[in-house]
Amino acid sequence: MNTYFRLLGFAKPMGKYAIPYAVLMVLATFFGTLNLALLAPLLTALFSDASQAPFQRPESWTDLMGWMEYGTRSVQAEFGAMETLKWICIAIVASVFLSNLFRYGSLRVMENFRIHTLLNLRKALFDRVMDKELSYFTDQRKGDIISKIASDVQVVQFSVTSTLQVLIKEPLQLLAYLIVLFSISTPLTFFSVMVIPLSAWAISKIVRRLRSQAKEAQDRFGMMISYLDEALSGMRVIKAFNATDRTKAKFHAENIAFSDLGRKMAYRQQLASPVSEFLGVSMVAVLVFFGGGLVLEGNSDLSASAFITYIAVFSQVMRPAKAISESFSQLHSGIAAGERVLAVIDEQDTYPPVADPVGISAFRQGICFHQVSFAYQENRVLKDISFELPQGKTIALVGPSGGGKSTLMDMIPRFIRPTLGKLTIDGIDINRVSASSLYHLIGLVNQEAILFHDTIRNNIAFGKPEASQKEIEQAAHIANAHEFILQTPLGYDSVIGERGSKLSGGQRQRICIARAVLQNPPILLLDEATSALDTESEQLVQQALLRLMQNRTTLVIAHRLSTIQKADRILVIQNGEIVEQGTHFELLFQEGLYSRLIEKQSFEQV
Repeated sequence: MNTYFRLLGFAKPMGKYAIPYAVLMVLATFFGTLNLALLAPLLTALFSDASQAPFQRPESWTDLMGWMEYGTRSVQAEFGAMETLKWICIAIVASVFLSNLFRYGSLRVMENFRIHTLLNLRKALFDRVMDKELSYFTDQRKGDIISKIASDVQVVQFSVTSTLQVLIKEPLQLLAYLIVLFSISTPLTFFSVMVIPLSAWAISKIVRRLRSQAKEAQDRFGMMISYLDEALSGMRVIKAFNATDRTKAKFHAENIAFSDLGRKMAYRQQLASPVSEFLGVSMVAVLVFFGGGLVLEGNSDLSASAFITYIAVFSQVMRPAKAISESFSQLHSGIAAGERVLAVIDEQDTYPPVADPVGISAFRQGICFHQVSFAYQENRVLKDISFELPQGKTIALVGPSGGGKSTLMDMIPRFIRPTLGKLTIDGIDINRVSASSLYHLIGLVNQEAILFHDTIRNNIAFGKPEASQKEIEQAAHIANAHEFILQTPLGYDSVIGERGSKLSGGQRQRICIARAVLQNPPILLLDEATSALDTESEQLVQQALLRLMQNRTTLVIAHRLSTIQKADRILVIQNGEIVEQGTHFELLFQEGLYSRLIEKQSFEQV
């Protein structure tokens, strides 16, 4: 139950919803029960003889049926049968109206409570995911994360909050029914309520395995969403390699497994209702036979109208009891989904946040790598790397693929962190710098142009949403993007599709450069920004990059000579180590690895 109460913690302040809901439900329950209780005076008015002697005044104030019959007989004796019937019918209609009015109000309050809980829980989960280190996402399936934010939170919303609704509403209704039943016949009620614990025991046996099945179902759903995400993202590759049927089969197999599990869960949940209903109807039949016999033989104080009212009320007792039992069967799904959500929220970060982070407003000196090493589990990627990137200088990283260049660059924005050694920025350990101030100093242009399904304007202004149209256009001019933007159907308001799919590779890259220009960062990281472009696009992007690099501190990774010739220093990295360093001409004269790579005009292989 700890999980349940933790999930309810996202509904705070609960009093804002729980108190109005409880008040409205008390009123709705009172008038709803009164509807059935008024059956007794209705029957009395219909079938009693007005000429009969007045009914005796009840001695006990708890004798509900006695008071109702006494009042009905008194009114009937004074005003007549038709007048009495009229007022009883008016009372029933008024009671039904008020009962439904208050019930509707309670439903509105509960819906607000449910949406409030959903908003808070989904916000907390999404915020936690966005705060995770980048390494977290390399170990997780994106589809599973999406499933937790979308599906699991929805399951929690309906199962956990609905259970709370039932736990407030149905016990009130059950208590009201029992009060009426005891007021009619105490011995008969003691005999009849034995069916409630019997029903609860039977249903608990049925739903015992639901929680483990529900958790497995949520895991299956997350896997299915992961397959869907991979299929949609890799559609070009799937079709190019004729793997459509194989992909369909993989998804269909997971879909079948998820559906089979859902079917088993549904069978168990649906069994609870007929079992409780069968037990309830069976008990009603026993009561009709037993109590009806007493009435017919004259061995009971119950009148015929009181007994019929008793049966009518008791037939409703199983409805709240059944609702409570069904809610507990649904609760298992909510708890299982909630455990998956809370697991993400509770998961400890590999690198806990610094207690007192340092904010850097300007970049003045440089970035230093001090004996930096990095390993993926047992695979050591970087080995004792030390160098300095001075303010205003450009350093290029070159070497065969897989040597560790991108890993080295990813340490500056803290996408990954050193296993050994440390980085400093302006003499401050980079791990002590606040994330917001660090990212404010850095502009990043990747080999893969990462754009969003939005307008060109919003993609360029992504890092500076308050930028004016003039600033956006100036950035596009510097990035050699303004002309082709004007040729699009809506210019800067053109939507570029998923990941910029409506643009060419060179156009996407120039939009990314314009985005970096507009941000105007003092530190620039260029990760093979021209390696995937044709010659014409490369020239346009290269011109844009040279403009962008002016008066900035730049670390650049490149596979093409044109990108790195003008670097102040070149580091040649092979197998995680700096094997050569110097300017372009110094390295050529060394006739080492760099010289051999230049001869091949490629840094992808030796």
